[in-house]
Amino acid sequence: MTELGLDIVEIARVERVAKKAPRFLTRVFTDSEIAYCRTQADCWQHFAVRFAAKEAVWKALGRLDLSLKDISVSRTPRGKPGVLIKGRKAPGIKLSLSHCESYAAAVALAGAK
Repeated sequence: MTELGLDIVEIARVERVAKKAPRFLTRVFTDSEIAYCRTQADCWQHFAVRFAAKEAVWKALGRLDLSLKDISVSRTPRGKPGVLIKGRKAPGIKLSLSHCESYAAAVALAGAK
């Protein structure tokens, strides 16, 4: 069975939460995600799109036993997004990410072949 998850977030909201509660980043994102986002010109777009991706994957999997930090976004050498669950590649999940100045969105397809 194929399942779909979708999420959209306001980039400014992610930035506000992270600045108000600095532990937010380490509770939600892996060390490698934090390191990657901090190297980008607008790091908040990248944090927000990864947050949306985690939510989309969580929804597609219907897994209440996973935390957002258990789900992480990886990148192929060409920049294509992938998904890791508890540090391991999740081959049955397809991910699409998008962001603009104000919003970040992600779609996850679980059970894809």
